[in-house]
Order: sequence, then structure tokens, then C-alpha cells
Amino acid sequence: MGEPLSIWSLVLEASFLVQLVMLSLMLASIFSWSMILQRVSVFRRAHRELLAFEDEFWSGVDLGQLYRAGTSRGETESIEGVEAIFRAGFKEFSRLRQQGNIDSDAIMAGAERAMRVALAREEEHLERHLPFLANVGSASPYVGLFGTVWGVMGAFRGLANTHQATLASVAPGISEALIATAMGLFAAIPAVIAYNRFSARVDMLSNRYENFADEFTSILHRQVHTSAKP
Repeated sequence: MGEPLSIWSLVLEASFLVQLVMLSLMLASIFSWSMILQRVSVFRRAHRELLAFEDEFWSGVDLGQLYRAGTSRGETESIEGVEAIFRAGFKEFSRLRQQGNIDSDAIMAGAERAMRVALAREEEHLERHLPFLANVGSASPYVGLFGTVWGVMGAFRGLANTHQATLASVAPGISEALIATAMGLFAAIPAVIAYNRFSARVDMLSNRYENFADEFTSILHRQVHTSAKP
């Protein structure tokens, strides 16, 4: 009996095209894992900051004081998430009120518009890298299958040139071809799971951001109409 072939030896003995497929799948897996770890950190931070800011916002603190505290902190760190939406709306609200010659509806429209822009920006930040994970999850099995088909074709072409067709003569070629399918699944499965998980997190955070924006709009609406009364 011949010496059993290791996976590494099968990879080295594969055809150039199959090796290229394996290399592309390995790089896709490495990039997707790096993005998965980065997105995990982003979502954990976003959820932690959301809870912390909502607790402070609903504690009864003065909105102007809360805005100024964020301005001071923004000199050393980036302001993201729900606080960025609050700051965009409050800044535009305060700017329009200070002009004095703008009616209440225009002030509210400006604040709502500023918060919508900030909300869209935060959603874009949360969804970053998710299209890549979706592409890896959907395309990797087919890329691996292509490498497998090509490898099997090469194995049978080599079999045609032999005088005695045995399983031992075709097994190495088929084995190296099947590695491409395995690598495709190895790259695709974590990407699909992560994409579904992260999409759910994006939806949850986006809904929380939208709810906060609606509630903050109601607070600003009461303020602007209360101050407009004689």
C-alpha cells in the first residue's frame, strides 16, 4: 500500500488553477474573519454607548449641558451612535432658534432633517463590511465547486492516459479537488452566520436610534411651542 497523502501534499500537487482557487478562498476567509472580529467590537461598543447615553439623557440632565459635555469629549474621541443623532438635532435646533425670525415649524423641520442625515450616517457605519461578508457567504461555495470540477476533470484526463484504471490512480486527483469544496464551505459558513447575526444587530440598533430620534423630536416640539406662546 502506498503512503497516505497529507492535505498539504495534495494542495501542493494540485493544478495551478485549483491552487489559485484555494488561495483565493483562503484569503477570503482571512479577510472575512478580520471583518467579523472588527464588527463584533463595533456592535458591542455601539450597544454599550447607546445604553449609557440613554440613561444619561433620561436622567433629567439639561440638554444644553449634555451637548456641551459631548463637545468637550469630542475633542479627544469620536462621537458616534445615538449621541451623534442627538447632537445633530440639538445643534440645528439651537442654531435656528437663535436666528429669531424663523417660525416653529421651520425650526422643527430643520432639526428633524439634521437627525435623519445623522441617522443615515450611523446606519451606514453599522452596515460597513456586511456586503463583503454576504458576497463571501454566497460565492465561496461556487468558487470551491468550480475548483473541484476542474480538479476532477484533470484527474479523469490523467486516467485516460493510463493503461490500467484503478481507484488508486484517480483518488489523489479527486481528493485534491474536493479540498477546494471544503475550503469554500470553510470560508462561506462563518461569513453567512456573521452576516445574519450582524444584520439583526443593525436592525435592532437602527430601530433604537429611530425611536430615540422620535422621542427627542417630541421633546424639542414641546420646547419650541412652549417658548412660542405669549
